[in-house]
Amino acid sequence: MQPSTIACAYDTLAENWLDAQFGHVDGMRQHRQALAFLGAQTGGWALHVGCGCSTRFNSLLRGRGLQLEGIDVSARMVALARAADADVRVHHGDVCDWEPVRRYRFISAWDSIWHVPLQAQRPLMLKLMRALEPGGVFVFSAGGLDAPAEHVDATMGPAMYYSTLGIPGLLDVIAEAGCLCRHLEFDQYPQKHLFVVAQRGDGPSPGAPAPASAGAQAR
Repeated sequence: MQPSTIACAYDTLAENWLDAQFGHVDGMRQHRQALAFLGAQTGGWALHVGCGCSTRFNSLLRGRGLQLEGIDVSARMVALARAADADVRVHHGDVCDWEPVRRYRFISAWDSIWHVPLQAQRPLMLKLMRALEPGGVFVFSAGGLDAPAEHVDATMGPAMYYSTLGIPGLLDVIAEAGCLCRHLEFDQYPQKHLFVVAQRGDGPSPGAPAPASAGAQAR
């Protein structure tokens, strides 16, 4: 399933994620736990991958002095996100093709990267973790399976593609990126919803590219 298909599906569902409609507690406890690994240091940038239009994480991240940036493949989600919080720098595009314009203190990919084609997940996760500052934290959710898998599900209405590297694959890509797995939890057990926190070491990230010029930003 192509990213354009996922984008069109979320265009039709976007209003379901507006603050007045969507649960305000979903993922909040997990993000607080991930932010705790930053220690006492404040400031820097946070990137929300698949940001949608819910603003529930924004005040939590700003409470750590973080400036907010997001990216989403759905044009409708991006329009609603910009209207909901004009102070968030929101990019419209496929995160697999997008290049980070800076280093990030915190990156969240909550219920989003599992829509990325299986063969593209590892390169994407490497790119995101290599965009972390030393000591930076990456929190994400994934399918908690024992091996790589992919499927299509229409529970939300439109057909949606899902994939996972599987737990061994996730741990392997975290290590390859020069990060440590700080937390791994089945947070909706018995559902196979996995919550993972990874943290960059203090040294240079293996294979980290230089950030793109700020002039390449798109909003």
